[in-house]
Amino acid sequence: MSDPDATDWEILRELQRDGTLTASEIGRRIGLSQPATWRRIVDLRKAGILHPQRLRIDPEKIGFGVTVFLGVKLATKGRVSLEDFERAVAAIPEVQTVEHVLGLYDYRLRVVARDLPDFERVLRRRIMTLPGIGNVEANVLLSEERRPGPLG
Repeated sequence: MSDPDATDWEILRELQRDGTLTASEIGRRIGLSQPATWRRIVDLRKAGILHPQRLRIDPEKIGFGVTVFLGVKLATKGRVSLEDFERAVAAIPEVQTVEHVLGLYDYRLRVVARDLPDFERVLRRRIMTLPGIGNVEANVLLSEERRPGPLG
């Protein structure tokens, strides 16, 4: 597949608004038949533009009322492999995302916890014991606003 054309962009915008839409519903909204819309969605998946859908669970609604972003600086990069650190941190259920970043820190983690004492437990018992862990900076999420992405 070459670069997405105008119709592909319309499909992407509709899916970004609501990822549960069927090809038929999207086709009706953008003026395209269901089979043509489906073929385009398949092509977008094959090209790696669309990834498999995941269910997004609201952590707060299931008892995880605190979200903390951690900036993690590894102690010595040569002493522990990045893969070892990534594998160990990914095994912690409270860690929602692990992002390898460029800048002041080596990694950015999104961690959920039931409350601040629960977060402190996760930090002390799980995160601070990771291989190669160095400096950690925590930023507690106060509020979050969903902003339209690059397509909306």
